[in-house]
Amino acid sequence: MKTIDELLSEGVAGKRVFVRADLNVPLDGTTITDDGRIRAVLPTVKALAQAGARVIVASHLGRPKGAPDPVFSLAPAAARLGELLGADVAFAEDTVGESAESTVAGLADGQVAVIENLRFNAGETSKDDAERAAFADRLAGLADVYVGDGFGAVHRKHASVFDLPKRLPHYAGYLIATEVGVLKKLTDDVQRPYVVALGGAKVSDKLAVIDQLLGKADRLLIGGGMAYTFLKAQGHEVGISLLQEDQIPAVKEYIERAEKNGVELVLPVDVLVSREFPDLKTKAPANPTTVAADAIPADQEGLDIGPETRKLYASKLADAATVFWNGPMGVFEHPDYAEGTKAVAQALVDSPGFTVVGGGDSAAAVRTLGFDEKAFGHISTGGGASLEYLEGKTLPGLAALED
Repeated sequence: MKTIDELLSEGVAGKRVFVRADLNVPLDGTTITDDGRIRAVLPTVKALAQAGARVIVASHLGRPKGAPDPVFSLAPAAARLGELLGADVAFAEDTVGESAESTVAGLADGQVAVIENLRFNAGETSKDDAERAAFADRLAGLADVYVGDGFGAVHRKHASVFDLPKRLPHYAGYLIATEVGVLKKLTDDVQRPYVVALGGAKVSDKLAVIDQLLGKADRLLIGGGMAYTFLKAQGHEVGISLLQEDQIPAVKEYIERAEKNGVELVLPVDVLVSREFPDLKTKAPANPTTVAADAIPADQEGLDIGPETRKLYASKLADAATVFWNGPMGVFEHPDYAEGTKAVAQALVDSPGFTVVGGGDSAAAVRTLGFDEKAFGHISTGGGASLEYLEGKTLPGLAALED
């Protein structure tokens, strides 16, 4: 795929450049609680603006129902982008209507605008090719060039990700180029030992990537809510812990394949349990107890890996040349259940190998728990996109940029 450096070498002064970013940031009302995704697109936006382009930044935020919804407005993200750029950023109150057209028309060379949430238009996410194409046609009318830099959305066949690049000269921004380069290090040119730590709530979300990793990774560490389906598959009592009964046959098969393929599959040896899920708003003390992973009481729920498991996982990560981590080890949002996730993050920081935090909740946890992002080899902006790439799937947004 062509990159933004090639575009810049061709000259962009006076050109309207449409940047498909990922500004899908978490909000508490209108307050952004984590601006990592906005900061991730800054190098691309800055480079284009400094070269004299008229930059049009577009993104989705949340899951509105194809119509305007003030709860999901990109206005806070546009304001934060302006703060980070140290320059005024214009904001269009629609996607392809009068406000967008007049806002773009009013841009001077080197200026930046953000248009409203793309998902306020049903054509963005439509499964009907004609409806998506019609929206893409209108978006294309706003710009002369397309730059794809919203890695967190490249696994979606959406109008601004898949259809729009076909209508304009297209290039990959710095973020996408970096993300793809990192993922190739996890698939094509892996330095070993290659250790993967997987967590999160549902094992069903990770089955496809586990299927691929059983032929590539040297070691798999399992935590989070998904660990309890593995423990149940081994015949252990998991109490009222998160459990996907329907996935037990698949998990049993993966346990057998791991042993057959010589992949070390590491499960928790102890867990923190409680009769009640913690209050994540007040952060009131939860007072969990620690039990062996094969001795979870029938009336209690596992909510984090225990201290012995933390030590075990740290030791399994210590000699890794390559590490990929996706998914927290427990309910990290509550301080009483954050130590497992913190231990894995610290093990990555301490590792001499190439470490990748695979986006989503893992990236949020790194920032929430106060780690220096520079201490990791790479923090991805797209959890779902990263996983699908590792699964070997063709990602629509990347395929469109490669044409």
